[in-house]
Amino acid sequence: MTDFGDFAGLDIDALLNGAQGQLAKVEELQRRVAELVGLATDKDGLVTVEYTTEGLRELELNPRAMRLPSADLAALIKTVIHEAGRDLERRTNELTEEMFGAENDPLNVLRDPEAALAQIKQAEAVYNRTFEEVMSDLDAIRRRLEP
Repeated sequence: MTDFGDFAGLDIDALLNGAQGQLAKVEELQRRVAELVGLATDKDGLVTVEYTTEGLRELELNPRAMRLPSADLAALIKTVIHEAGRDLERRTNELTEEMFGAENDPLNVLRDPEAALAQIKQAEAVYNRTFEEVMSDLDAIRRRLEP
């Protein structure tokens, strides 16, 4: 049976401070991600793209690009936009890993939702065990206090 007075040895202040620290990091991450720009240029330098979290920010076409058939130019633009989006994703991943470390990266949930679900289920099991222990302790206290 756990010692109810210190809530099973948990330092609530440390947990709250840790949560506040994580929240501050997430806010900083949001600010810094908003400043990131994904960049891409095709191999011939005909199309250059800047891509942000808001979408396409800049599209530059070299005058030589206008010599391409319209379908080819459209396909090239789509490809370069896609590459710029992937560059933004890479930069975002690097930033989150830099700020949180590989193990605590909040984007891991998106990369591997099954692993995240397994962690949630594990946390749920720990919570359920702790809850059952606390309820058992409270029941024992209630029985001792009854006349």
